[in-house]
Amino acid sequence: MIDPKRFKSELISINEKTFEKFAIEVFNFQWTQNQIYQDYCNLLSITPKDVRTLKDIPFLPITFFKTHEIKTGKWPTQKIFKSSGTTGERSNHHVRDETLYHFNAETIFNQQFDQLENFKILALLPSYIQQGDSSLISMVDHFIRKTPHKGGFYLDNYSDLKAALVSGKTPRVLFGVSYALLDFIEKQGPFTDLKNLTIIETGGMKGRRKEITRQELHKLIKAGFGIEAVYSEYGMTELFSQAYGKDGYFSFPPWAKVMIRDINDPFENLSKGITGGINVIDLANIHSISFVETEDLGRITENSQFEVMGRLDNSDIRGCNLLF
Repeated sequence: MIDPKRFKSELISINEKTFEKFAIEVFNFQWTQNQIYQDYCNLLSITPKDVRTLKDIPFLPITFFKTHEIKTGKWPTQKIFKSSGTTGERSNHHVRDETLYHFNAETIFNQQFDQLENFKILALLPSYIQQGDSSLISMVDHFIRKTPHKGGFYLDNYSDLKAALVSGKTPRVLFGVSYALLDFIEKQGPFTDLKNLTIIETGGMKGRRKEITRQELHKLIKAGFGIEAVYSEYGMTELFSQAYGKDGYFSFPPWAKVMIRDINDPFENLSKGITGGINVIDLANIHSISFVETEDLGRITENSQFEVMGRLDNSDIRGCNLLF
């Protein structure tokens, strides 16, 4: 039985062997406590007695976050994260405990890179700041505050960002939305002497530039910053966990998992290497919904990482890393 009070310690103890058991427990908990999810499952004639494996679990279409208040249990909303969609209605993710989001994001970062306290965190995320209520901004702001090395957010003050990048020996991480990184390179670069710099691009031109492939984007960023590798972040308003990847190959933490569905039959799971719709199990999303049917296309690689190939037809351009 899920105990929200012990959830942090239970979450980080999940591994490949215990994932399915824990996911089914979360499904039972959310089916019982989340009326919208239960109603959706009932339309599919699926109840807890029908769920014995991961493949039996229904995924809630992500569009429900635009039309419903998705909550497991009854609790006051502490924070609402809003999507950065360039068209149409924005998704709303009601958050019970923002500290759980920060704890989860920091734990994932530490696993993927190194202890957060070892880095200076810089951010070039103007469109997210301008739209407001972004989960990405909440995460990066927490990172900036947590590390003892003075970092910060930058809008169009490119000269200040350049100074922060070229001065000091502390390893730096720059989170940047794609179009802003390219704008910065054009106005302040190219660079050839940046050491101890990690670029994490969050994807999307946000209507500011022509969309290009991830390979083309990374080539420009590598040349512009004089670095050998570019990292990417795959996250979205409707989830609590982030996936990070180098050269377009992503990995979630042990408590989150990607499954690929047939685009013509959303209840059919596909094998590794076959492109389809991305479903995400995010067990950190305990207070809203852990089983999300996204509008992204992708495939799972032979080494169990995943690639994001683009968007399903007729879906809004939204979120992080929509390039392919």
